[in-house]
Amino acid sequence: MLLVLRLGVVAAAVVAALFPLPPALVERAYSTTAYPAWQRVATSLSDRVPFALLDVLIVLVGIRALVLLVRVVRPGSRPWLRTALGSLVRLASLAAILYLAFLVSWGLNYRRAPLVSRLDHDAARVTPEAASALAKRIVAGANRLHRAAHEEEAASWAAVEARLAPSFAVVQQQVRQGAPARPARAKRSVLTYYFERAGVDGMTDPYFLEVLVNRQLLSFERPAVLAHEWAHLAGFADEAEANFVGWLVCLQGPPSAQYSAHLAILWDLLGALPPEARQRAMRALDPGPRADLEAVAARVARAAPALRKVSWRVYDRYLKANRVEAGVASYGAALQLLLGTRMARGWEPAPRPQGRGGAEDATT
Repeated sequence: MLLVLRLGVVAAAVVAALFPLPPALVERAYSTTAYPAWQRVATSLSDRVPFALLDVLIVLVGIRALVLLVRVVRPGSRPWLRTALGSLVRLASLAAILYLAFLVSWGLNYRRAPLVSRLDHDAARVTPEAASALAKRIVAGANRLHRAAHEEEAASWAAVEARLAPSFAVVQQQVRQGAPARPARAKRSVLTYYFERAGVDGMTDPYFLEVLVNRQLLSFERPAVLAHEWAHLAGFADEAEANFVGWLVCLQGPPSAQYSAHLAILWDLLGALPPEARQRAMRALDPGPRADLEAVAARVARAAPALRKVSWRVYDRYLKANRVEAGVASYGAALQLLLGTRMARGWEPAPRPQGRGGAEDATT
């Protein structure tokens, strides 16, 4: 009976992986209804624990997997083939349970309708001229905000969380998210040591819906990183959408958050602009913001190159396995979202005009 149950779980995971639900159905039945309710409960509970619950899960799963692998190699007095097959089935069912739990808890958000289906977005707006104009605007903003941002620097993650929470709620309504997500506190994890060596800024735990951060982040990096992870918590699994929503949260926040977003956007822009436009942007940048960008570059450079390369390759495959076809290149797609979305006023994204279709039209 147990064997049949385990094989059934494996079969269910295979079906879930190979035959995804339609995006419109995921959007309607999961991402804007069931998931927000679950997220508020899960994050509320995980926030009460001072350590990362994901660490506990990793240890428990690791021990269980190791025991099963040992049984494959050293079956003891029982027949080797029977014991090995039984252990392999248990391993497969464990992986299947973890995958199904991932999908139900957060992972189905990878299959939701794209954010552009709810915004006034036009790919024709994404031009080199628009990118240069954005660079000019971002550079001017970074110069203007630098002093106030450094005077307002938060001494703790808790202060950053408190300052970002109001704009996080507002932006979720602007992108027609439905019930707002609950912000999570920033936690450290045993994975922090991996983050530091691999150049990873943070991650959202897909099981307990908690936020884990790199402890080496500079003070002016913290708002943009936290807002990005909160966007994941709000159900924006795609990296480009999480970047875009996170930038909006910061741009509509206090000066320290605005400055953090300006530097994050500029970091991406400098890599996307032609050499001449890039040099023009750097010449217009004041010494303060330029020094901050150099400090970020120095922090990233401390990561182990080989580990960083392997880490990003693995993450690229993970994204593509979840049907994010651009892989890690989807980070650059955030700039396309920013350039192609009309802003109603300031940094408020305009909703999709009536008659141009919605989430269902765009995905069916």
